[in-house]
Amino acid sequence: MTTVGFHAAAPEAALDALFLPFSEGALRLPDDSSVLFLRARDGFRLREVAPRSWWCEQSFKPFADALKRSGYRVGEADPEARFKLVLVLPPRQREEARACFAKAARHAAGGGRVVACVPNAEGAKSAQADLAALLGPVGHLSKHKCRVFWGSSDAARDPALLDDWLALDCPQANAAGYISRPGLFAWDRVDAASALLAAHLPDDLHGCVADFGAGYGYLAAQIIKRCPKVSSLTLYEAEARALQPARLNIEQAMYEHSRELAYELHWHDVTQGVERRYDAVVCNPPFHQGRADLPDLGRAFIAQAARALLPHGCLWLVANRHLPYEATLAAHFEQLRSVAMQDGFKVIEARGVRA
Repeated sequence: MTTVGFHAAAPEAALDALFLPFSEGALRLPDDSSVLFLRARDGFRLREVAPRSWWCEQSFKPFADALKRSGYRVGEADPEARFKLVLVLPPRQREEARACFAKAARHAAGGGRVVACVPNAEGAKSAQADLAALLGPVGHLSKHKCRVFWGSSDAARDPALLDDWLALDCPQANAAGYISRPGLFAWDRVDAASALLAAHLPDDLHGCVADFGAGYGYLAAQIIKRCPKVSSLTLYEAEARALQPARLNIEQAMYEHSRELAYELHWHDVTQGVERRYDAVVCNPPFHQGRADLPDLGRAFIAQAARALLPHGCLWLVANRHLPYEATLAAHFEQLRSVAMQDGFKVIEARGVRA
């Protein structure tokens, strides 16, 4: 399951505020294309200001695809590359954001400038303090209920802190023993909804199984443990940072349970559909973007799961109890079965894909 860091109204406001120091004359954009944009977001203000030669990093597939459609270069910058300007729209989770600031400071080493923007409601003052801890004194301006702040890599004052914060983004064991990393959904624990789904997966689940919105691979590891008739797993996840932990968790589960099965991991937005067909799909679909419930995301997952199933296939879904998915499920499946209702969650099995 994947969640998105900004609440629904924030992206355009934060993107607009990010360029405030340049429009007000506090800073100047480089004359060349020596600009890196971390956690870049497409939007009117970016397209208005930024040449398509800027380098953009974005690990969330729908946002990366939007940048590509607007003509921007999207990918992972060489760790040794240096830029005159590094722009950042930090994520909400603080350890993940600190790793992002450290990465920005590294890419700006040698005199470059780091400029970041955070909505006030998402910890802007704390984020500014974190950047100042790396770079020393920072300037700031406010607009659109956002704070934009900046500093120079020339003032970097604690190389050890920079190394420590870079390491925060490395895959690491969480409290439950799974490999994860800060900022992923339920990164530091096992999500209660996923645990409920795993506990009710049938022993006779078999064949080729897909996990839509796989996160760090918890459900995949549980399928390896609980479902001996499954022959292959395909994980689809929109957040690229989850793929390495997922691979490590699958490999560990196969080792612990003396199983070998084929598996694939795909950086993919399943709302756009998948090409293969499966005997079963398991899913803990995303249902919100920051603080705003967006049940249409879950409905899109259900619709694409139905399209991805073979005629005899089944969907195993867990969701928050209040989310109105039953009508969507009934539109795509002949048979629905309520398997469990516990702790505010529901597990549903759906069979008989409608033509």
